[in-house]
Amino acid sequence: MTPLAENLRGAGLMMAAMAAFVLNDTLMKLVSTNLNLFQAVFLRGVGTTTLILLIAWWQGALRFRPAGRDRRIMVWRTLGDMGQMICFLTALFHMPIANVSAILQSLPLAMTLAAALFLKEPVGWRRYSAIAAGFIGVLLIVRPGSEGFNVYSLVALTTVIFVVLRDLSTRQLDRAVPNIFVTLVTSLAVTGMSGIASVVQGWNPVAPHDLLRLGGAAFFVSFGYIFITMAMRVGDIGFVSPFRYTMLVWALLIGMFVFGDVPRPLTLLGAAIIVCSGIYTFYRERKVARGLVATASSPRPGKIT
Repeated sequence: MTPLAENLRGAGLMMAAMAAFVLNDTLMKLVSTNLNLFQAVFLRGVGTTTLILLIAWWQGALRFRPAGRDRRIMVWRTLGDMGQMICFLTALFHMPIANVSAILQSLPLAMTLAAALFLKEPVGWRRYSAIAAGFIGVLLIVRPGSEGFNVYSLVALTTVIFVVLRDLSTRQLDRAVPNIFVTLVTSLAVTGMSGIASVVQGWNPVAPHDLLRLGGAAFFVSFGYIFITMAMRVGDIGFVSPFRYTMLVWALLIGMFVFGDVPRPLTLLGAAIIVCSGIYTFYRERKVARGLVATASSPRPGKIT
């Protein structure tokens, strides 16, 4: 397969993953009118975990035994995934889907900043400027102090913090740890936690149409994870990664046609700033990476700015 064909395949898989995640979010938001948060997460988790378990068994990942260091890292990763799930769905149940999705588009910027602060990865002034611009975009969406501001906007922002914890932990795992094994452990933990919390929170009667929606949500979120894993292993990451932002397009369309939410001009402006900042950050990271490779292979030292 040619490099162009691989890039196009990776972009297609990334767009499919983003569509699957938004469809999952849509179905979860629809059931929120009848079911409690943890009840919905538990019922979805049963379907998701069953599917992931079958895939892990098929791949032989169930025989894997992580080392002590990896087990500790997976605990932090699982805590991050639990936190982001609770915060994200809490915000989703109380905010327009496009607003929540737009705030989450700041994740690549937050990851770049966190990697610089905690992993000491080099970040120049250009990427710091892009990060600052991206968070200005977030402020335009959240609009603290405005009439439309509510606490759930801050909950959506907290989701980003938990996702950063999850993804930074993932980067510390040994490469020998299978992706599907990590996903299975997280899914089991989230489902178990939500099951216990749902008993405390209380259960509502589950109508057949809500059960069908939860089954669809489990299907879409499972294949969203599968597609995004495949996408990141095909083609050039600098070409494929920006297609994450198609999630915002899906969210805007579904928000308008399913929920009747018409985004405000400031929300659209903020989303555009976040997307442009994120794409520029991807571009700079790839350019710096190529520059470092060229410097390492050159007999004369160079300088990357």
